[in-house]
Amino acid sequence: MKHEHEEPDGRKRDDQERALFARLEKELGSDPTESADRTATESDDPDQTVMVDHPGGLSGPRLMDRVRDAKRRPVVPAWAKSRAEFNSAGRGVAAYAWHVSAYHAVRTPWYTLRLVLRSPRGLARFVGGSLRWVTDAEGEPFRQSAASNDDIDDYLRLSRQRDRRVRWRAIVAFAATVVGTAAAVTLYVLAPAWLLAFSGTVVALALGRLGQPADDPVIHRAVEIPKATKLTSDIVLRALGSLGIHAINQAQSKGGPGFTFTAPITRDGPGWLAEGDLPYGVTVTDVADRRDKLASGLRRPLGCVWPEAVPDEHTGRLRLWVGDQDMSLTKQAPWPLAKAGTTDLFKPVVWGTDQRGRWVGVTLMFIAGVIGAIPRMGKTFLLRLLLLVAALDPRAELHTYDLKGTGDLDSVGDRVAYRHRAGEEDADIEYAIADLRELQRELRRRAKVIRSLPRDMCPESKVTTELASKRSLGLHPIVVGVDECQVWFEHPVYGAEFKEICTDLVKRGPATGIVLLLATQRPDKDSIPTSISANASARWCLKVMGQTENDMVLGTGAYKRGVRASMFAWGDKGISYFLGEGADARIVRSAFINAVEADRIALRARALRERAGTLAGHALGEEPDADAHASYDLLADLRAAVPADKSKLWNEVVVPRLAELRPEVYGDWTPEQLTVALKPYGIRTVQVWGTTEDGKGANRRGIKRADVLKAIAERDGSAEAA
Repeated sequence: MKHEHEEPDGRKRDDQERALFARLEKELGSDPTESADRTATESDDPDQTVMVDHPGGLSGPRLMDRVRDAKRRPVVPAWAKSRAEFNSAGRGVAAYAWHVSAYHAVRTPWYTLRLVLRSPRGLARFVGGSLRWVTDAEGEPFRQSAASNDDIDDYLRLSRQRDRRVRWRAIVAFAATVVGTAAAVTLYVLAPAWLLAFSGTVVALALGRLGQPADDPVIHRAVEIPKATKLTSDIVLRALGSLGIHAINQAQSKGGPGFTFTAPITRDGPGWLAEGDLPYGVTVTDVADRRDKLASGLRRPLGCVWPEAVPDEHTGRLRLWVGDQDMSLTKQAPWPLAKAGTTDLFKPVVWGTDQRGRWVGVTLMFIAGVIGAIPRMGKTFLLRLLLLVAALDPRAELHTYDLKGTGDLDSVGDRVAYRHRAGEEDADIEYAIADLRELQRELRRRAKVIRSLPRDMCPESKVTTELASKRSLGLHPIVVGVDECQVWFEHPVYGAEFKEICTDLVKRGPATGIVLLLATQRPDKDSIPTSISANASARWCLKVMGQTENDMVLGTGAYKRGVRASMFAWGDKGISYFLGEGADARIVRSAFINAVEADRIALRARALRERAGTLAGHALGEEPDADAHASYDLLADLRAAVPADKSKLWNEVVVPRLAELRPEVYGDWTPEQLTVALKPYGIRTVQVWGTTEDGKGANRRGIKRADVLKAIAERDGSAEAA
């Protein structure tokens, strides 16, 4: 009997386990691929429908996937975790409280006088209001209405109610009059003079407050509160519907919103932030292209409306920030370094504020930067600001070039720069090319120094702030700033060499402590060669006119991703898309430093250098060494290096001969560098047959002596050289 009872219990347990597993499989979901394979295997009928969706109505990621991949909102707000933002908010509240207190404290005597003068009117209002209350004057209109409509029952009921009210109110008024009079007489007889005066003042002020007109209050506001409309979902949907985007209008015509909010609309700095998904097929760029219409739909100035894509999300996720005031008109906080302080170029230094007024930093070391904009949008001001950041690090060596020739960089160049030039004359270009050649040689020297350092001193094979501070190594930061750089790259003689050296500085310079900052008002492939712009890790793009210029500065595909500097208005001066610091492109308004302030900051930077003993070069009135920095004559040197009995010669043979002739100039040259240096003269390398050291014949790149002589003749305007 015992075994007979165990078997049903065992089957029951098996059934329970199978039911449990079936329920778990249904809740958690099985592998769709395995289900599809199983279905295809079990059915051999080709006409049978194969279910590709998961049975049971389950869709989307599983519970654990959603928990693991969910984006967690910060427990503590960002402003509370940032000491700078917290201090800024605290200073703002303190300043507001101080202003309000001081404003009203100064006007307190005038407030008192006005209240005293209005106290008779207040007394009359008090007496009149008391009498109306006692006589139940507020119920008179209802009694009159009942009498006019011949409603006897209502009239009698209201009259009886009035009699009861008047009876009790008259008793209360009489008692209050007796008690109040007795208290006043007692206070007048027994109270000291100061208490009597205080009581009289309080009563007079209270009566004055009661007697002030509604349209002319005694106390006015100490500040004017901005009247910015609160951003609501209805306003956002109305604005998006006014853009003329078919998918949005179609969804709204069918009763849908046309925009799905993914988070509540919240207050974000001096504005409102809305975030959500656009309809399928609509991208953020479609909305950004219609920013002016969006601003009209929101009934806000254009400078208040900033639609942006959300990083690491699909292209239809829109982040809309609507400010209380136009970004270009909002008062910007003073630059923290304008009055005092120094910088360390190996650490982030603030240079501008975002739409919310938060400071944005940049680390100038280990980067190369490109600044692009149409004229009069603040490009030169931004470059000068970055150079001032570098100038406040007393270790930094500045090379500044104002190829526009208006002297916008003179405040930095004349005060602290090691090399400085303003203009595009032949002498200016030759000065610059000689400096760049020296910088290229310095780059090679630094690379050798870094390679020779112990691994524990230089673990990542690049300059650090500790190494930069060791003067014996000569690895201090070098910052080169060039305004209107297209003048260099389009130069008919030295353009190719400028391009070759700058490309080398952009690619290898950051690791060796050399920073190149190029600014141009013509951001195209001729003004900023692709080999340079593609390797620049920091980009600032102020207003540009189209997609080509936008992507030339911010990188290919930026325009399609919704990062469009073409949406900036003419009044958005100093506002740019900043791409750098390992973050996505951000809209930043650079700190405004005019020429007078720049000169004052540069003088402070000069004093820092004088104390540190690092002031040198142009700032001290020193000119480059004529022998070391003169524009050497490459063609004449080639004529001397290539014997007359050699019509052709390999580059690898010519370079050592040039190095013997001028080791300080050609000592580090390579055959490829010789090829690049010859291009401005119209000399092209050719295949030259020669014999190697082991006696074997070989075809290698070389030059013809005849081409060199021809170039000299054309340059000198004479046929004698040939």
